[in-house]
Amino acid sequence: MTTDQRTTSSFSITPTGAFSLAEAGSFGHGAEPSGDWPGAHAFTGGVLRLAFCTDDLRGQAGVAVTQDARGVVHGEVSGLDPGADVGPVRDQVARILSLDGDGEGFAAVGERDPLVGRLQAAAPGLRPVLFHSPYEGALWCVISQRWGRGQALRARERLARELGRVIEVDGEPVAAAPTPEALLAAERLSGLPEVKQERLRAVARAATEGVFDPVAIREGEPAEVEARLRTVPGIGAFAAGLVHLRASGVQDVLVDGEPRLAALVGAAYGLGGPAAPRQLAEIAEAWRPYRTWTAVLVRAAGRRLPELADLPDAGPPGRAPRRGPAQEPLALIS
Repeated sequence: MTTDQRTTSSFSITPTGAFSLAEAGSFGHGAEPSGDWPGAHAFTGGVLRLAFCTDDLRGQAGVAVTQDARGVVHGEVSGLDPGADVGPVRDQVARILSLDGDGEGFAAVGERDPLVGRLQAAAPGLRPVLFHSPYEGALWCVISQRWGRGQALRARERLARELGRVIEVDGEPVAAAPTPEALLAAERLSGLPEVKQERLRAVARAATEGVFDPVAIREGEPAEVEARLRTVPGIGAFAAGLVHLRASGVQDVLVDGEPRLAALVGAAYGLGGPAAPRQLAEIAEAWRPYRTWTAVLVRAAGRRLPELADLPDAGPPGRAPRRGPAQEPLALIS
């Protein structure tokens, strides 16, 4: 596929509350920026390069994101048709970087909860970095099922290059995911077993029916949202939670069922073991109205606190504990 760059336009976003593009650029990369997270993005020279299927599901866009000394975030958009409205792309980038909500009150959570305050100081300006859209989150869930991250990432890249679009972003080619229409039109999705091909087509069909609408997912009642997502073949309970929490931009949904978070909270709050759901819910009351953001902060930055740095990893049930960020299993929130 040839590199595509049609026109370039720009936008700016002034964050409310602390925000660090550098933290966003390193989010999910572990100890080193190895790109082993499905939402990981190329961040070099102070530029975060994004390429994604747009929320209208009809095309793709690329964005080079920078942050100036005043904290203002700037985006240079490439790949749009001449005269196309940049507003929807701006809104999508704002959601991806958790810049679409009021972050001013997040600091108050750290004032109420000393542990959160320490984490905010250790990871200043860190906010959740999301999948480009619930649709792309669902694609990743299907591709990564029963595969290691490396194999899944290679398959996702191949799919994007063959059926999506490669866009030049700040001088570098970046592959964006295919539209649902492109997936449904393809006779075969190379390098994927038949079951994954069928499930990816199911995701594409569901996307055309509005199942992955980010606003509906974000504003819906959590149990109802996840139940609807689970009607899509290949999207089970874990995947539905991942799409809900890590792709829609929800800010204050309680995160439960995430072993690593439970282990970190249990150790940090002296519970003598992983936090039980009731204990986590009680502790998280002090995190309102940023329970999701705070859970991501704990999960993503917990190792920066000395007393939590060597905490054994809480892997999937039935597996021995593992150590080190390079070996962590795919998690709901980081």
